Amino acid sequence: MDTTLRDGEQTPDVSYTPAEKLQLARVLLTEVGVDRIEIAQTRVSEGEEQAARRICSWARREGLAERVEIMGYTDGDLSVKWIRSVGGRVMNLLAKGSEKHCRGQLRQAPDQHRRRVAETVQRAHAAKVRVNVYLEDWSNGVRESFDYVFAMVELLRELEVARIYLPDTLGILSPETTKRYVGLMTDTWPRVAFEFHGHNDYGLANGNCLAAVRAGVAGVHTSVNGMGERAGNTRLAEVVAAIHDFTDFRTGVDETQLANVTRLVETFSGKAVPGNAPIVGRDVFTQTGGIHADGDAKGDLYASALAPARFGRARRYALGKLSGKASLVHNLKELGIELSEDERTRVLERIVQLGDKKHEVSPADLPYIIADVLGRPDDRPVRVSSYRVSVGSSQPPEAEVELAVDGERMSARASGDGGYDAFMKAIVKAARRFEIEIPRLEDFRVRIPPGGRTEALVETLITWRGRGAGESSFSTLGVDSDQMAAAVIATEKMLNAVATKRRRRAPPR
Repeated sequence: MDTTLRDGEQTPDVSYTPAEKLQLARVLLTEVGVDRIEIAQTRVSEGEEQAARRICSWARREGLAERVEIMGYTDGDLSVKWIRSVGGRVMNLLAKGSEKHCRGQLRQAPDQHRRRVAETVQRAHAAKVRVNVYLEDWSNGVRESFDYVFAMVELLRELEVARIYLPDTLGILSPETTKRYVGLMTDTWPRVAFEFHGHNDYGLANGNCLAAVRAGVAGVHTSVNGMGERAGNTRLAEVVAAIHDFTDFRTGVDETQLANVTRLVETFSGKAVPGNAPIVGRDVFTQTGGIHADGDAKGDLYASALAPARFGRARRYALGKLSGKASLVHNLKELGIELSEDERTRVLERIVQLGDKKHEVSPADLPYIIADVLGRPDDRPVRVSSYRVSVGSSQPPEAEVELAVDGERMSARASGDGGYDAFMKAIVKAARRFEIEIPRLEDFRVRIPPGGRTEALVETLITWRGRGAGESSFSTLGVDSDQMAAAVIATEKMLNAVATKRRRRAPPR
């Protein structure tokens, strides 16, 4: 069960719009393939109510209503009515899983709280709302007040709730204690469907999930990118891969969609995913050390079960000061460029020099470095020979471009929603003349050095993905004192990368 839209939204400074929540719900259920999603908590705001109503309406039309869950409270029929009003069919009731929380936060005796739980569950059943129950702070309750936990679970069995959720609310368990305490629950009540809800305060959420699976839980809870309060929840991508590789169990999750949903949540939340985040980080399938590239070339010696193709991604070999000849050869082969031994040595020396200046060379940069090092200044088949972009307050942005391919020129004009959008639409028109297929723009990032100087250089990094099946993404970098000029430079690099790959694939004449 994925709780990105409920628990994950408790990440500081994160709030999704109803439209964003609906889009994420669709992707999680129909593309990623999680079993269920938790989308909201009752009686929070008008926006929360609107989002829940839209998701429930969509889910009902798609026959997925039973896979959408909403958190409610022990408030008689208030939460039940809220859930029914938005079209929900499943309530995740928040109950106290430790005597300390029951007495300290609710100011209620355990028997009083159990009566409130029973009343709410009965109201839900009468309204034909299925009920699962969170035992909040269970990880403390099971070791400090097991009699309290025992009485609560016995009540929930009598009430015939569907599932009982075991939250490690404060992220205090280790894999050893998770296995012990979850095992205590599953051994005591072997016919109850328990699910584990981990938090990552010690960085142990994934290990704890695996321990819970081995101890007999029927399900685990995750969030995309580990979104959630404090250190967050169990990361969807990591725990799915771990369950598949380290247990006898399988999930219905499509691993090839994990990177896509990661980027979507990253965009909507504004919370960047670290480049080294397992499975989904931008850098995790990039070999930087030359010895690793050499080992791969000699027989995939540095490959593991975490193959990039398994997750819809591709292996990359970074070019920088740690690169060896094998890294360069991998990239030259991808571009279809052949160099002599002496030429490769000279190009590699230049790459290492750039690496010492903290510049990482991308594969798309290689033709330019080769042209510079080997004295081939014209080794650019495609040039943006001229361009003009007009942006004003009283008219839509317009652009004119002239594209030159091997000396042949083509001009085009277009308007767009912004200056760069107009420029790209004009590029697409001009590129048709040369049968150049423009890849999809995946990401556009602009950076200037610290200090806030208006004359500072602008660095524009654009990530593209080819339109064919199985095409990998690649990035191009442009640097200039003008933001548009930097974007044009990066775009011209993309055009040359596409043209070079097309020529490599073309049959000989």
